[in-house]
Amino acid sequence: MIICKNSLKYFNTFGLDVNAFKIITIKNISELYYLWKENNQKLIPYIILGSGSNVLFLNNFKGTVIINRLKGILINETKNYWNLHVAAGENWHQLVKYTIKKNIFGLENLALIPGCVGSAPIQNIGAYGVSLKNFCKYVEILNFSNKKIIRLSYKKCNFKYRDSIFKNFYIRDYAIIALGITISKKWKPNINYKDLNHLNFNTVTPHEIFNYICKIRKNKIPNPKIYGNAGSFFKNPLIPNKLGFQILKKFPNLPYIVKNNNLLKFSAAKLIDECNLKGYMYGGAMIHSKHSLIIINKFKATSNDILNLAIKIYYCVGNKFGIWLEPEVRLIGTVGEIHPSIIFYHKDLKINI
Repeated sequence: MIICKNSLKYFNTFGLDVNAFKIITIKNISELYYLWKENNQKLIPYIILGSGSNVLFLNNFKGTVIINRLKGILINETKNYWNLHVAAGENWHQLVKYTIKKNIFGLENLALIPGCVGSAPIQNIGAYGVSLKNFCKYVEILNFSNKKIIRLSYKKCNFKYRDSIFKNFYIRDYAIIALGITISKKWKPNINYKDLNHLNFNTVTPHEIFNYICKIRKNKIPNPKIYGNAGSFFKNPLIPNKLGFQILKKFPNLPYIVKNNNLLKFSAAKLIDECNLKGYMYGGAMIHSKHSLIIINKFKATSNDILNLAIKIYYCVGNKFGIWLEPEVRLIGTVGEIHPSIIFYHKDLKINI
């Protein structure tokens, strides 16, 4: 167990210089349970982080930040599948690289997604036509109240677009400690996504897809060590067909995808672009010039700078299109996570930031 200084600057990819009452890194389940028990008994708020790649600290945190560094990758091979058991503190991209090196192919589309393995099922991470749910066999969680480990099957995780049961049920008094991944040995390239469909299905290799996606992401997404960011700030909106086609009558040039559950998926980046917000700045925060879904810490931005810029995006898109974006980034207040609806909810309000 490692106790750090109070600054969270190096524990959130926005690079915000906010503090916590205490920051402790854990390396085994016993330490994790002990910390929960201590904080729970003393009524001290706590949150568990991996790399802080999908959080926005709105203020200093008046509790304990637990940094999950549970490590270990176990591989079990059957005739048709690779079965991986991966500890929650492993880095996701390093896991993808590890599988490629081991000639275990399938995760290449998910290359360079920031964060740790433990956060992957919370968001049901996805990119370039592939989501974690395509490979997840189970998620192991620790029930702090009785110290038991529960293995939830894929079906019980309730995976949806950037959503899972871990966002609304297994929140308090539980911690994700491991992820089970199953990968078929019969590899087929997944290149249906528009940025990949120029690749040749019959000749492309997993290594080529991996390298190509890394190149795309490095070009689109700024290095958080240079310009702090949390990747896409908002989700791509899913709109019921009836409302979606009404919007398209008014804005026929908006790109969209028809989903099989009577929904239309719109590009949040395109909606933001249509509001002429690319490159817009508020304080030290800026909408990235190459990808408008990304808010960057351009110059010593504060939490307030980033939040107000996100609110600007929310109302500009909402007032123009009638589409109210939902944050993908988790908002952390002084004592814990804050539901976005508490901040992003005045749909009839017109502001001028």
